[in-house]
Amino acid sequence: MIGKHIEEILKENEETFIVPADNVATLLYTHPLEHALLILSTVGYAKIPVLDTDDRLIGLVSLANIVEKMMGLTGFDYGLLSNLTVADVMEVNVPTVQHSEDLEDILHLLVDASFLPVVDEQQIFRGIITRKEILKSVNHLVHEVEKRYTLEPKVAIKNK
Repeated sequence: MIGKHIEEILKENEETFIVPADNVATLLYTHPLEHALLILSTVGYAKIPVLDTDDRLIGLVSLANIVEKMMGLTGFDYGLLSNLTVADVMEVNVPTVQHSEDLEDILHLLVDASFLPVVDEQQIFRGIITRKEILKSVNHLVHEVEKRYTLEPKVAIKNK
């Protein structure tokens, strides 16, 4: 459980936690894999959200997913992508959060992910929470906590 005072400081920049959907590169599950490769290469991200035609999040696609499909017997074969779509390689059942998610749950999930998709109750994609933005708040916390509070150990720590 995150302490009340610590959480207050962490959440001081909460409005920056979510990158809105309009500012996030996404793909439709029906897009050809060649298009996905182009988008992923252009935006500089290793993984991006995949949506359906109603803007519902249905998965994530990564460069690694696509490159794995390009592996032929003698190396990379770009031609193997020609009849495939994003749906053929995307990761499904990915962790998501809602805007009102508990900060502690978000922190636990970000240990294993560079970002978390944010969805509403109907799974409509609303944006992402990035590990980078959360780490900015952690950085703010470590610089502020001792300026605002006097910290003392509850139990004396013995030197070893």
